[in-house]
Amino acid sequence: MKVKNIVKELGLSVFCGDESLDREVTGGYVSDLLSDVMGNASEGDVWVTLQTHKNVMAVASLKEVAAVILVKGHKPDEDTLAQGIEEEIPLLGTEMETFELTGKLYELIQNQNGG
Repeated sequence: MKVKNIVKELGLSVFCGDESLDREVTGGYVSDLLSDVMGNASEGDVWVTLQTHKNVMAVASLKEVAAVILVKGHKPDEDTLAQGIEEEIPLLGTEMETFELTGKLYELIQNQNGG
């Protein structure tokens, strides 16, 4: 499944990274703790968080995640947006709560993988 399919299916906002919406999504990871993401997220994951500071994009780049989704209506800080543009990582947003979004995201990815 591609990031652009998730954006469409879940009605997500795209803050930056339009040029990278064709990235392949292989899974997901949910955490607001950067050290946890650094230790456990995998390349190709969609990272769900409410953190909005620029270190999120540094970790996203390090782990080569497919995209970052901000939940609960959180908006990226200006420097986060700039970092996302520089790293060419899709930074997405939703008004949904984390629990609701992750349930829908899990279902999408499972259906795509025949599960």
